Amino acid sequence: MSSPRERGHPGRGTERKGSGKSTHRTTWSLKTSSPRGRAAVAFGLVIIAGAAVLFAVVIPSQQRKGHDVPDDRPVADVYRPSDPWVQRAYMIRDLYEKKYVPGWEAANGAIGDAYLFAVTGDSALLRFHMNVHPLTELFNGSWVDDRAWDALAELTWWEFTGRTNRLLVESARERYLSAKREGRLSNHEGFWSWYNWPPSYTAEPVFTNSNMNQMVNVACRLYEATGDRTFLDDARKVWHGDGKTPGIEKMWYRGKGLWKGTEGPAAFGKQLPWNGAECCSIAAALYRVTNDPKYRDIAVATARRILDPKTGWVHPERFYQLHMDGNGAFVHYLFDAYSIAPDKLADVPSKVERMLEHVWSNSDGKARVTLHREADHGIRNGWNPQGGEDGYGVDGIGTLHAQSQALRAFGVFCYYRLKPPSR
Repeated sequence: MSSPRERGHPGRGTERKGSGKSTHRTTWSLKTSSPRGRAAVAFGLVIIAGAAVLFAVVIPSQQRKGHDVPDDRPVADVYRPSDPWVQRAYMIRDLYEKKYVPGWEAANGAIGDAYLFAVTGDSALLRFHMNVHPLTELFNGSWVDDRAWDALAELTWWEFTGRTNRLLVESARERYLSAKREGRLSNHEGFWSWYNWPPSYTAEPVFTNSNMNQMVNVACRLYEATGDRTFLDDARKVWHGDGKTPGIEKMWYRGKGLWKGTEGPAAFGKQLPWNGAECCSIAAALYRVTNDPKYRDIAVATARRILDPKTGWVHPERFYQLHMDGNGAFVHYLFDAYSIAPDKLADVPSKVERMLEHVWSNSDGKARVTLHREADHGIRNGWNPQGGEDGYGVDGIGTLHAQSQALRAFGVFCYYRLKPPSR
């Protein structure tokens, strides 16, 4: 997906010497001996002063730098974060707004914004995703995981706005059901899973991976929102199978947090692009709706293994992924596990904080590739300071995809930093 072009700002030129234009200022005399004249001058000064206030206060409040949408709130009402991490998140989202296109890439940032809204109550975030760029207008994309990110954005905002906006639920429900009607939930390879395309699709390879199975996360949330047990049955079928055909647990889980699937390029065939971390969110979603400790135990074991440097997936001190992009999703997977077992995963917030500080500081200024472009706070999609990761557009800096992932990472982190779950 292409991102919109950088918006240019016309420069304020100055007159060149020798242009033939007069450079002296015209002066106006205010001297008058007539009382009526003095009154007219005074009235004129009041008008001029009022116009100055209009241009100095009202118009700038409607044309805030970094926002494409007019904001008619008084300047004093514009949310100004005091927490340093929330400040950083807002710097990232400033560029995210400029790059915004309604699709799956933007959906990741919308999830991050929902978590920011939950800790700030900033009505500008709510307006952006409900009125200016309604979440229900996010287009479905092509692969089924595109719909999953869209639906998760809608259901996350539904959660954080009081569980009252039924339009968000209905939109997510239709995204899910349309994919199911198309045959993308399938067992044609001998186990139940969600696939990028229906099995009959021939224009490009049909495959499954843990991205596609974020639809299980969607199904669990739809069960919470609607009470329709069909969604829970679907989620359990993908995880457990149907008694005859296995699900993803039997196919991919080896125990003690270890997941194994088909290898290949991360975006085009590898079944576990984040080495199993993505299954933390699936297991956590199932735990929330069933209270079965089996799911919690698998999520905890998976998060512990991923964050153990001995497994070779993260840096031993900064805990960024060495091999993969999609860092907003990666951070969220870890916090989904943390949210259901904060006592068992108490080190997750501090390790993620080190990861994000590594990005913000360009690895203390030692990164070979730019991770944080300080001029506009563009963030690189891959976070390995040496580069060379697998994924989708890993070298992009400040693109919609990269910025959206960064906003998701920083937004989710801010939420759990400021509103930690009870232990």
